Amino acid sequence: LQLFPEVSFFLQFVLKHKEFAHLREVKMFPNALNPHKEESRALVKAMIDQVMALHGDIKWFHIGCDEVYYLGEGEESKQWLQQPGNTPEKLCLSHIKAVASCVASSYPTVTPIVWDDMLRGISEETLAESGVPQLVQPMIWDYAADLDVEGKVHLIEKYRRCGFSKVWFASAFKGATGVNQSLTLIGHHLKNHLQWLKVASNSPADVLEGIALTGWQRYDHFSVLCELLPVAIPSLAVCLQALENGGYSEKTKENVEKLLGMPNLETETFMSTSVGTFPGSNILTLVTQISFYLKSSVDELLERNRYVTGWFSPYHRKRKIIHPIILHHFQPDAVSLLSKWHAVVQDLQAAMEQVFHKCTVEEWMEENVQPSLQKLQQVVDDLDEA
Repeated sequence: LQLFPEVSFFLQFVLKHKEFAHLREVKMFPNALNPHKEESRALVKAMIDQVMALHGDIKWFHIGCDEVYYLGEGEESKQWLQQPGNTPEKLCLSHIKAVASCVASSYPTVTPIVWDDMLRGISEETLAESGVPQLVQPMIWDYAADLDVEGKVHLIEKYRRCGFSKVWFASAFKGATGVNQSLTLIGHHLKNHLQWLKVASNSPADVLEGIALTGWQRYDHFSVLCELLPVAIPSLAVCLQALENGGYSEKTKENVEKLLGMPNLETETFMSTSVGTFPGSNILTLVTQISFYLKSSVDELLERNRYVTGWFSPYHRKRKIIHPIILHHFQPDAVSLLSKWHAVVQDLQAAMEQVFHKCTVEEWMEENVQPSLQKLQQVVDDLDEA
């Protein structure tokens, strides 16, 4: 089990800054780098050097290069593509080759890895002629529970014919199931890994270098947070054990439960009925509580309670009027509910601050807690004023 760095997050985290905006492929979009500028290569080289300074003993270096949707749409690229024989595929391959060559020349013991999605549709002849297969190992990614095993086997065969010596697989133990997902559906990710095991068993034994279990924190640099790492540790444990044991049996499940201190681990629902003893399990318990019950309990009170909808509607709240008898029917419930959720949120905030930077805690709370909590707080305040 090893960790290795990746030097890309669609390069959005660099290209969003005005200091680097001139290096964008398309002026409006910070997703892709202009491959024609010398300064672009210098930027990538500087990033590689910075990562290597922190991870000097690594064997592999992931240079990214996935989902480069706007490559070829910049002005310089359009001019380049007008020249005879030039194609968007060759433009992509020439940039991959330049970055991989940079790694190879500066760090000869390190093998570059590249996401494979930009390579899948390129012909075998073009791939073979590019020289890229001798420089990188492709990482084939698919995060679906029902990934096409036969299709992946054929893809591996294609890459072998092109000259790639080894391939990687990329699965996911969290993320990939919803951009604002707060809880991890373990069953989805377990099925994904079981499918990858089938791909491995149907491929030549010497072709697979390894599998990377990706754990998404965001879908891209500008999206909201998806599942927090502590929430997904049971999923990671299940997926690792499935890979370790070549499948997932009742015995494997019992082993995972023992390791996590969770006697009743659910894989087919989001709901975990047991509290674990693994580090971060308190965050999982509290996030589960909030995800299942905060919004629903507030909505139940404010939208489905007849005393609120009938006697303390927005019309009444704006004018600060309420029948005194009606007040006693639901004010205690509202105050009690608010007090309960404040206590849960305080516990979660304290637990998260042990693990995450303050800005992460703030963002997660604003996205997942504050909308419902503020609605509840406002109705309690309006009751007091009325």
